[in-house]
Amino acid sequence: MDSLDSLDRALSQERTFHDACRTALTAMVEGAVEQVVVGEDVSASGADAEVLGYRFRSHAKAMRELPEGPLFFGRLDFADDPATAGDHRAQSYHIGRLRITEHPAAPPLVVDWRAPVSRAFYQAGARDPQGVAVRRRFGWAPGSLGDSGDLTGMEDEHLIVTGEHPGVEGESAGPSAILAGEIERPRVGPMRDIAATIQPEQDDLVRAGLGTSVCVQGAPGTGKTAVGLHRAAYLLYTHPQRIQRSGLLILGPNRTFLSYISEVLPALGETGVRQSTVLDEIARQPVRGSDEERAAAVKHDARMAEVLRRALYARVAAPVDSLAVPDGSYRWRIGLGTLEQIVEDVRAEAPPYAIGRERVRTRAVRLIQEQAERRAWPVNNTWLQKIGRARPVSAFVDAVWPKATPEEVLAELLTGHEALATAADGILDCEEQKALLWAKPPRSWKSAKWSAADLVLLDEIAGLIEHPEGYGHIVIDEAQDLSPMEARAIARRAAFGSLTVLGDLAQGTTPWAARDWPSLLRHLGKPEAVLAPLTTGFRVPAAVVGLANRLLGVIDVDVPPARSLRKDGELRVREVPEAVAATVDAVRDALGREGSIGVIAADSAVARLRSALAGAGMETAGPDELGARVTVLPASMAKGLEYDHVVVVEPAAVVEAEQRGLERLYVALTRAVSRLDVVYSRQLPF
Repeated sequence: MDSLDSLDRALSQERTFHDACRTALTAMVEGAVEQVVVGEDVSASGADAEVLGYRFRSHAKAMRELPEGPLFFGRLDFADDPATAGDHRAQSYHIGRLRITEHPAAPPLVVDWRAPVSRAFYQAGARDPQGVAVRRRFGWAPGSLGDSGDLTGMEDEHLIVTGEHPGVEGESAGPSAILAGEIERPRVGPMRDIAATIQPEQDDLVRAGLGTSVCVQGAPGTGKTAVGLHRAAYLLYTHPQRIQRSGLLILGPNRTFLSYISEVLPALGETGVRQSTVLDEIARQPVRGSDEERAAAVKHDARMAEVLRRALYARVAAPVDSLAVPDGSYRWRIGLGTLEQIVEDVRAEAPPYAIGRERVRTRAVRLIQEQAERRAWPVNNTWLQKIGRARPVSAFVDAVWPKATPEEVLAELLTGHEALATAADGILDCEEQKALLWAKPPRSWKSAKWSAADLVLLDEIAGLIEHPEGYGHIVIDEAQDLSPMEARAIARRAAFGSLTVLGDLAQGTTPWAARDWPSLLRHLGKPEAVLAPLTTGFRVPAAVVGLANRLLGVIDVDVPPARSLRKDGELRVREVPEAVAATVDAVRDALGREGSIGVIAADSAVARLRSALAGAGMETAGPDELGARVTVLPASMAKGLEYDHVVVVEPAAVVEAEQRGLERLYVALTRAVSRLDVVYSRQLPF
C-alpha cells in the first residue's frame, strides 16, 4: 500500500509540474508573437530589419504550429557525487521534445532531447551510468494531446547502486514496459517521432557531426528512417545558423512516403524543412513521356555522364580567324594562334560550361586591355564593359563557345544518329545507342515529351553548364533504389555538404538498384561515408523477420540477416483455394483487433481486391489516404510504410510482376508491426 501511495504522490507531483510546463510554454508562444510586434518598431537598416523580422515571424509561426502532446517523456536524476556526476551533481532534468523555460535566462523546466545532457537518457546503463542515479520514463495515454491527466504511469531505473536501492554492480534493470509499449503501440496515420525510444546505437548515428556523412544499412523495423529524421532535427538544433544558410533537404522515394513522414520533424519543433523527391528536385520540364525498360536502364547508367559531357563540349570549336575590335578610329587585334591558345587553355581547365564561356570572353578582353595600357590608353570599367559587349567579341565567343541549354543538347543527342555515335563511341554499344534514340523525334526540343529518365540527363547537363546551389545536409531515404545518375544529381547538391544515406540493399526494387554501398557512395560523391549497419529490429516481430530472412538466400545482395527483439506478434501462412476470398476473410478477422490494416498485392490485383472488400461491406482506402483503418495498396507503393496487421496476397504474383520481384516481396512481408497473414493459392517463392 505504501508503494502505491508513493507512486500516486509522485504521479501527482509530475502532473502538477506538467501543468507548470504547459503554462510556461503558453507564455513562450505568446512571447514569440509579441516579439514580432515589438520587432517591427526596432530601428535597423532595411536589410537587417528584414532579416530580423523574418526570424521573429518564423520563430512565432513555428511556436504556434507545435503539435499538441505531452511536454516530457523522461527524467534524469544525477548522483549527489561530483566525482560521478560532475557539473550535474544532484541535478534533475525533465527530457522532452523541445526546451521549455519560464524565462530565456532561467534554467529550463524541460530540456530538449538534443541537448548534450540529454544524451545520458539514451546512453546511460547499469554498466556505464554516466553519473545518472535514476532514469525515469513516463507513460502517457495513447493519443494524448498533453493533458496532465493523461500521465498514467512511470518507471524508475536505478543505475547507480546505493544503500536505498541495492543491487549488483553492472546489473541490468531489465526491459522497460513503458519503452516496449511505446515502440509496439499500434500504428494509425502518419509516422511518429521516436524521441522517447531512441536506442543507444541509433543515438550514436543521430548525433554524428555535421561534417560526417553516414550510410545506414538498416534491416526492416530497425528505425533507419526515424534515425535519419532525428539526425536532421539534431543538426538543425546543433548548427542552426550553418543549416539556415545552406539548407537541409529530406529526399524520399515518392510523395506518399513524404506524406507518411511529414509530421515527424514538426513534432520535434522543426518546421519549414524541405521534403522532396529526386524527381521534384531536378524537374526542369514536366514528365509527359515514358521509356521502354531498355532505354531507361541505359539512361540511368553512370556511363551516360561521359556521353553527355562529350555531347556538350562537342559544341566548343577552334577559332578560324583573328579578332579585330573597333574602338573609335582604332582597331584592336588578337591573332588566330593566341585565340586558339585561349580556347585550348580554358577547355583544359574543365570549368562548368557557362563559366568557360565567360573565361574565353574575359581573357580576350584582357589581352585588348593589355594592348591599351601599353599604348597609355585610358582604361576603366566602362571601357572594359564596352569592349566585352562589342559585336566582334560576342561573335567570336558564340563561334568558339556557343551558348547551350540542357534541352537543346539532349534533344540533339537523342535525335541525331551521328551526334550520338560520336558522343557514345567506345562507351555504349550499338544496341544501347539504338535504345536511346527517339523513335519519333519532335520538331524541336520545345515540343519534346520528356521522360522521368530524361530529366535525370537534363540535370546532368545542367550541372555541366553551371553548378546548382547546394545544401548543407541531405537525408536520403530508400537510397538503395537510386540509379548512378540520380546519385550524381544528389552529389552535385551536396558537394560542400554532408549526407545521411538510409536504405536496405535487400529492399532494392528498381532495375538499377544498388548491389553494394561503396559503389553508390562513390556516385553520391561521399566514398568516405561511415557505413553503419542496423540489424536489430524493434518494430517488426521476430516471426515476421524470420519469414522475410528466408528470402535473403535468393536475393543477390550481401546483407546480414535481421533479428528482432519482439517475441510477440503473429504469423499465418495459408494455402487457400482462392486468394481474393481468403483476403476478405483475413481482413474481416483483422477488423476485430486494434490497429491499422494493410492489404498488399501485385499492382494488377489491387482494383479487384478493393471491389471484393467493398462488396463484403468493408470500406477501404488507397495508400495516399493516411489514417484509414483498411488500406489496399500495390506492392510498388508499400516501401517505407507500416501497418499493424498486413495481409500479403499471392506472393508469386508479386514476384512475377517486375524484374526485382523477390526484393519487392521482401518489402511487402516486412510492413507488419504486429500480425502478418500470407494467403496464396500458387507455389510460394520461398
